[in-house]
Amino acid sequence: MGVSDDVRPVKRWPRRLRRPAILGAVVLLLVSLPWLWTTISARGHVYDAADAPTADVVIVLGTAVAADRQRPGERLAGRLETAAALVSSGRAKVVLVSGDGGGASGDETAVMTSYLAELGVDPNRVVADPFGLDTYDSCARAREVYGIERALIVTQSYHLSRAVTLCRHLGLDADGVTAGCPGCGRALLAEKSARDYFASGKAAWDAVRDRSPAVRSPADPAVRDALRRS
Repeated sequence: MGVSDDVRPVKRWPRRLRRPAILGAVVLLLVSLPWLWTTISARGHVYDAADAPTADVVIVLGTAVAADRQRPGERLAGRLETAAALVSSGRAKVVLVSGDGGGASGDETAVMTSYLAELGVDPNRVVADPFGLDTYDSCARAREVYGIERALIVTQSYHLSRAVTLCRHLGLDADGVTAGCPGCGRALLAEKSARDYFASGKAAWDAVRDRSPAVRSPADPAVRDALRRS
């Protein structure tokens, strides 16, 4: 029987290209494993603000303040506004603002505390951790220093899965709440998502080696005291 004119032989990649292609696919998979870990581990623990569960404490992760060093940057403002709404709606009682008190753009936690007061959050319900130097440190210190066992974590969508996964890995019963992102255009979101993709590698490495936070502090009852007053 002859071969039909409609049947075309399957084209195969030249042998010299197959091995690099396979190697490239394997490398891509290995590089993506940390990102897959943070993404999959956070499933079922990420919410919009309107659907957020309740917790005594909401943790706001710091980021850059505005150029005047007195006001939050747009993304930080979005996080704080989301946290204030959670307190206002009764989904949380106390806010832990965790960031870099000596950051390159300014004192993140001081700016966060001030802005929450402007938003109507009682200052007695706000506790500042100025040594939350990165996401891992914020989660570790929330558990080890402030004794938090259950919390909502507020940050933007591109950062949220990594934050939730790290906090849960470090012993916090954490659910993430997506913060507003004013001024976040497609280009910025793409840039931040790419950055977080690569940052997941550091997150996985920190988790594997059980890294201690950069600053060790004795137990601090500030969150427990704030809950007692709320």
